[in-house]
Amino acid sequence: GIEFIDSYVFNKAEYVRFNSTVGRYVGYTEYGLKNAEAWNSDAGFLGQEQAELERFCKHNADIYYSAIRDKT
Repeated sequence: GIEFIDSYVFNKAEYVRFNSTVGRYVGYTEYGLKNAEAWNSDAGFLGQEQAELERFCKHNADIYYSAIRDKT
């Protein structure tokens, strides 16, 4: 399967991440935990990330895999 990860970084440290396998945001710092809690309770915000999996990842995976199939 395809996994989409959207990381949010400040001063080279990841503080929150959306992981499509988990289906929600996960915080890694105190600030990230607060953001994750707020963003996970916002259906519109979560929906945007889930739409990226469909729009970007699956679309490009299809192109990538068809290019590989065409070369074999």
